[in-house]
Amino acid sequence: MALQQNKVREQGAGSSPGGDTEEDVMFRKTARAALAVLMGAAAFSLAATPRAAQAQAYPARPITVVVPFAAGGPTDTVARLVAESMTKTLGQQVIVENVGGAGGTRGAGQVAKAAPDGYTLLLHHIGQATAPSLYRKLPYKVTDFETAGLITAVPMTLIAKPGFEPKSIADVVAYVKANKDKVTYGNAGVGSASHLCGMLFMSAVGTQVTTVPYQGTGPAMNDLVGGQIDLMCDQTTNTTGQIKGGKVKAYAVTTKEPVKSLPDLPTMEAGGLKGFEVTVWHGLYAPKGTPADVVAKLNAALNTALEDPKVVARFADLGTEPEPKDRRSAEFHKTFLTAEVAKWKPIIEAAGVYAD
Repeated sequence: MALQQNKVREQGAGSSPGGDTEEDVMFRKTARAALAVLMGAAAFSLAATPRAAQAQAYPARPITVVVPFAAGGPTDTVARLVAESMTKTLGQQVIVENVGGAGGTRGAGQVAKAAPDGYTLLLHHIGQATAPSLYRKLPYKVTDFETAGLITAVPMTLIAKPGFEPKSIADVVAYVKANKDKVTYGNAGVGSASHLCGMLFMSAVGTQVTTVPYQGTGPAMNDLVGGQIDLMCDQTTNTTGQIKGGKVKAYAVTTKEPVKSLPDLPTMEAGGLKGFEVTVWHGLYAPKGTPADVVAKLNAALNTALEDPKVVARFADLGTEPEPKDRRSAEFHKTFLTAEVAKWKPIIEAAGVYAD
């Protein structure tokens, strides 16, 4: 290009105004066109490079994971363990934000309306599947989210205040039936896991007791430990420490098989409640429309977290374990969620429990 420009100057210097030959004119036109092409290509490259870098840079800033329940609860515990590990993998801080209220629907609704850029996520439990049937005016649809992977399925335990009279799960059933007007059952609010478990328990026993809803699992547990309420059914992530510490009285687990971390507890079925089984699964979500490559990166980071020895060990301490690899993909999560919505719909409708 430099040689072409020198040639133009040399020819121009030896020519008089208006004395250019047709060959000179054509040469200058060709040189200018070539220069324009080169400048255009350079401009395109400069404009395209930031876009490419931006697409490859996710995440370029901290990520917020909304937990739709109060701090200190079982879902919050799961979220903080996973977030800590994902922070190391993604190279950006993954921050847990608690947005409680309305049985988890307030926080979920906030994420549903967030920008679909991968920087605002939702970590929710089984309530994501039950809310469509439980709430008459749900501020979002299940389809307003992209599934990013299942995390863990947590067993639940039936526990009572210290000094509660019954000695076994069979005794609890008999006591509840004989004292239904005196027995109180606490839960973390309408739509919470403890609410669902209690609803199934009362259905299985065939007796309704006084239900006391709280704003989160933490306050409910405090009142159970303090003796203000009689019974509660909640996830092992929240009850194992209380059980091992002797702060509450434990009766049974809600799984088909005994839980490794609580080997002395029988199953609800072994206690006479045939077919009683419920686990509280957790999953990660992004707003609908989040790019597929971003969801894939989140899923990969989540899978890495679930292989993290620290996370696995802590989950074991809490009476749970990571979901198997074949259940962690975004695709499996989507199919599973659809099936869970269909499973819980008739149960909730039969119980006749709804929330506005």
